Parts: sequence; C-alpha cells; structure tokens
Amino acid sequence: MTLLLLEALGALLLLVFIVWWTMFSGRQKGELPEAVEREKSGTASSDTERP
Repeated sequence: MTLLLLEALGALLLLVFIVWWTMFSGRQKGELPEAVEREKSGTASSDTERP
C-alpha cells in the first residue's frame, strides 16, 4: 500500500513539474507584443485592425 502511495505521489510531482516547466520556461523578457509578432510573421489579421 505504501509503495502505491509513493508511486502516485511521484506521478503527481512529475505532472506538476511538467506543467510548471511549460508555463515558465519561455522567453526571458516575456511574450512579445501582438503588433511585433504580426510584423515578424508578415501577416495582418483583419479582425484586430480597424481604422
């Protein structure tokens, strides 16, 4: 029974680590603003741009 609980705890810790890693291991200064991303990709969405 103890071994089963230790295995479940290990799986939970692994899941938490994977979620933490994917959330916080991005760009050093955060995400780029949307306008800069659109200029880099070369595509402009007509939904977000209005005169």
